[in-house]
Amino acid sequence: MDVVSLIGRKEKLFTEDINENDCFLKEEISGSSFLVVGGAGSIGQSVVFEIFRRNPKLLHVVDISENNLVELVRHVRSSLGYIEGEFKTFAIDCGSDIFDAFLKNQRNYDYILNLSALKHVRSEKDPYTLMRLVEVNVLNTIKNLRFLRSSGTGSPKKYFCVSTDKAANPVNMMGASKRIMEMFLIKEGGDIAISTARFANVAFSDGSLLHSFQNRLMKREPISAPDDVKRYFVTQQEGGELCLMSALTGKNRDIFFPKLSEKLNMMKFSDIAVKFLEANNYTPFLCETEDEARKRSDELIKNGKWPCFFFQSDTAGEKSYEEFYMKSEEVNIIRFKDIGIVRNEINIDRTLLDKFVLNMQKLKNNGIWTKEEILSEFFKLIPDFGHIEKNKYLDSKM
Repeated sequence: MDVVSLIGRKEKLFTEDINENDCFLKEEISGSSFLVVGGAGSIGQSVVFEIFRRNPKLLHVVDISENNLVELVRHVRSSLGYIEGEFKTFAIDCGSDIFDAFLKNQRNYDYILNLSALKHVRSEKDPYTLMRLVEVNVLNTIKNLRFLRSSGTGSPKKYFCVSTDKAANPVNMMGASKRIMEMFLIKEGGDIAISTARFANVAFSDGSLLHSFQNRLMKREPISAPDDVKRYFVTQQEGGELCLMSALTGKNRDIFFPKLSEKLNMMKFSDIAVKFLEANNYTPFLCETEDEARKRSDELIKNGKWPCFFFQSDTAGEKSYEEFYMKSEEVNIIRFKDIGIVRNEINIDRTLLDKFVLNMQKLKNNGIWTKEEILSEFFKLIPDFGHIEKNKYLDSKM
């Protein structure tokens, strides 16, 4: 499947930037040891592949999903084979005491790349999933950084943590959590150099709407998508390349992002659905309701048509447009061909950040909290947070 074509592009991003820096990347990777946390997810796997194929001295991968790690190893062995250095995977929760022990007892890593994240807007639909989002996206990152600093295990050359375009002027709590994570990283960046990356929707990544198209096709079920939402898309390989470039070439506190150009055009989800079905030799058939799409599935699919239900978006957390940086941020668009860089100054109130961690821990220790209480803490750090509560989430749609 030609993903680049499906997302409305004729060429890949970052090709020139990767080629111009490839000698450095190969040399640096071949002489370095890496830990990739959350390395069995879609972007994590892409990062692992980019590192593995450049023959690292050591590559360890940590992920909470045992099954995804098994598949990662099978995929690496089947496509890339073997390296001279050490390659191991560990099924560990990166927020656990076990992970602390793992870090303490492993040799020093030159690079730590943290790809663990809760990435879906729907994670704010209930207070428990929302608290886990805060824990994974913010608290674990802070905890791991401070543990590295205090444990005497030695500082890596770089600690990279993935962000999102939704962190720029966030309107949902997923994006806001990543913005708060960025604020902590900017403040913590000192003896441990830090960088991150914001990028667009990752086409056909696990759990994404485009990934669901593949699942619906396999299960012979209707495809559903909004027809009024346009988004920028990158491929999984491009996401991995952007993370790698930030981790290895970024300066302390840099945030990398894909530059807007004729290469990176916006696409509607419904238009991609149509392209996807046509690429699989089906003609999209537009149904007026979900119920019609479900009831006519067998009949339509037998005749080479695929039931589709396209709708107007009315769920929480949807931004009318996408952006990769804010007006207040200093941006460098000269250094790379397809990559822009947000340069950050240390002008964030440490007291407010520490209070956020303390108050979130208090809520967790109490054993009961509300979404409103968490939202209140978000507003203290992001006063202009454009959150709008609609009480409608994608779980309520097909």
